[in-house]
Amino acid sequence: MAGPLDGVKIVELAGLGPCPFGAMVLADLGADVITVVRAESVVGGGPPRPSMELTNRGKRSIGVDLKSPEGAQVVLRLVEQSDGLVEGFRPGVAERLGLGPEVCMERNPRLVYGRMTGWGQNGPYASMAGHDINYIALAGALHGIGRPGENPVPPMNLIGDFGGGGMLLALGVVSCLFEATRSGKGQVIDAAMVDGSALLTTMIHSMMAIGFWNDEKGTNVLDGAAHFYDTYETKDGKWVSIGSIEKQFYAELIRLTGLEGEDLPHQMDRQKWPENKSRLAEIFKTKTRDEWCQIMDGTDVCFAPVLSLKEAPGHPHNKYRETFVNIDGVDQPAPAPRFSRTPASISCPPPLAGQDTREVLGEFGFGDDEIIKLAENKVIAP
Repeated sequence: MAGPLDGVKIVELAGLGPCPFGAMVLADLGADVITVVRAESVVGGGPPRPSMELTNRGKRSIGVDLKSPEGAQVVLRLVEQSDGLVEGFRPGVAERLGLGPEVCMERNPRLVYGRMTGWGQNGPYASMAGHDINYIALAGALHGIGRPGENPVPPMNLIGDFGGGGMLLALGVVSCLFEATRSGKGQVIDAAMVDGSALLTTMIHSMMAIGFWNDEKGTNVLDGAAHFYDTYETKDGKWVSIGSIEKQFYAELIRLTGLEGEDLPHQMDRQKWPENKSRLAEIFKTKTRDEWCQIMDGTDVCFAPVLSLKEAPGHPHNKYRETFVNIDGVDQPAPAPRFSRTPASISCPPPLAGQDTREVLGEFGFGDDEIIKLAENKVIAP
């Protein structure tokens, strides 16, 4: 069965991080994503190496010299027959290459043009370089992550690059593709990681507005201050996670940790959270992580072991759900979400840079002689 985006063609101008991830999501959902890499990254060098760029899975790759007018024309011919284009350049770069929205949508008025940046297409910061840590800092998301009195902790690059960036880019593309079926017109998506990161904090802003959240990290229910919502080290130096917020779940935590008979302070007495946390820390250190799993798995404590990236694919729940898949010996997250009739899937491993150039151009109407000439002139990868 084909995915829900089967038949949709997307041109991706290759970049780093969030744009490839967003395009990967579209490919997992069944879109034919053609990623355009720089021709010079394909020409020369040694023998080809298998690609480990998992965010390129399910895509096809062509090599084009985007800095040449002829290369831009090659891409525009693809655009004429595609449903969407996504790019992650700084504002103005696509325009300088002759591949900005105006030019592309003149060729194809139904085109959905997705732009992925950190700061957005305009504003005082728009022309500045940046990375995930900067975008989530400006959005207010980074400030609240970490322990009191310590530096804010970057949550890898999950919030800006992938949650607030690539995921919302993919959502924007899908939304505009749907709208285009009604209007017959394309449009431009300005997906900015600072905007998306801010969006992810919506519930926290709501809690702050009603006085349930302090604007100081490590002092709130969900940021590690509460003893019933934190991680604890176990006897073997591993960790478990506890999220017993609701009263009935907290009662289960107290029962299964053997603290039921103790005169503990009230669960929501914030002044006593450190005291309760210290007591729980002592308890969790008395058993190994696996022993706590045997006690708490299958209960309503709101419990899970803290697994490493290498451990997660082997956990029984993840194996049952097939949350991870192994392709060509590489463990990786499976496509999500699940669909009852048009399941998402990984159609192929990540391609080598430019490996599909001849095949793709042939499908888009380029003749053999034309392809050979473009290759000889180094407009496309050989």
